[in-house]
Amino acid sequence: MSLPLVTDPFFYAVAIPAVLLLGVSKSGFGAGFGSLAVPMMALAVTVPQAAAILMPILFVMDVMGLAAFRKHWDKDLIKFLVPLGLVGTLVGTLLFKMLDARTVAGIVGVCTLLFLAQRLLFPPRPDSPHPPKWLGALLTVTSGFTSFVAHAGGPPVNAYVIPMRLPPLVFTATMSVFFFAVNLSKWVPYAWLGLLDMRNMSTSLALLPFAPIGVIVGVKLAHRIQPLLFYRLIYIGMFLTGCKLVWDAVGA
Repeated sequence: MSLPLVTDPFFYAVAIPAVLLLGVSKSGFGAGFGSLAVPMMALAVTVPQAAAILMPILFVMDVMGLAAFRKHWDKDLIKFLVPLGLVGTLVGTLLFKMLDARTVAGIVGVCTLLFLAQRLLFPPRPDSPHPPKWLGALLTVTSGFTSFVAHAGGPPVNAYVIPMRLPPLVFTATMSVFFFAVNLSKWVPYAWLGLLDMRNMSTSLALLPFAPIGVIVGVKLAHRIQPLLFYRLIYIGMFLTGCKLVWDAVGA
């Protein structure tokens, strides 16, 4: 018996690059741009369905990250971040059924455009002051919420942690542990919301082989492509995708 996959060719035209980009982001190159995966896939399916399809793929990537960086994470920072991130997923769970697909698409589109504006207008600097703890708490709860609705938790928590100027290995390891905990907490709510159906899970299985490919590509890109060119391409993609999602949300 054949699996009930998504069969739209356009879906795979955007989903495969989205999974590859997610893998590239998880490799540490282009960190934070994995948040673009759901907006890209939402060009072909609804945001909730795109988020559900990515769940098993994220799990595999998170486990790979934990295995690679298990000895380097900042325990004190994790104790601060994880509970707040889980509060954000709880808020996402409670609000999710109140938001229709167009509203969620609009939220993701606006978040994408705001993140793009923040990166362009206020690019991160090595001497940026560390945000106060209360702001860190707010950003981390926001990260848990945006992670729940669209796996887009990177930008808010990065805005808090990047100014700490952690060693790259410690930063990557700490984010790996944080998002493993946050993503793991989403499985039961996603099942309760009816998002983990056979069609979505079968489609995820079909896309799963591209996950490690994305990680490998990210490692190679870090040594070969000019970062400026890479980020310019990503910025263009973020702008077009964010505009499309906002247009879908406010359109007829």
